[in-house]
Amino acid sequence: MAELDPGTLVTVVTIVTAAIGMVLGAITPALVEGRAVLKALEGLIRQPEAAGDIRNTLLISLVLLETTAIYVLLIVLVLIFANPLLDRFFPTG
Repeated sequence: MAELDPGTLVTVVTIVTAAIGMVLGAITPALVEGRAVLKALEGLIRQPEAAGDIRNTLLISLVLLETTAIYVLLIVLVLIFANPLLDRFFPTG
């Protein structure tokens, strides 16, 4: 990589960082959502009469947990397609 010009190097590092961020940003919410569903199912088994409350709480929790993955996707897309680092460190004009 020593032969790459600085702009290309920043682009490559940004893409690698974005890929790592997307992997971590997808795995973490998936694990937490799975754990939330498991606990909700355990609660349904113990108290079937509270199914409506548990279901509503679970759905709200899953929506809030999924926003984490969406934010990570948004940041990764910005880094890949509208890289602010290139304009800041390597001005074109």
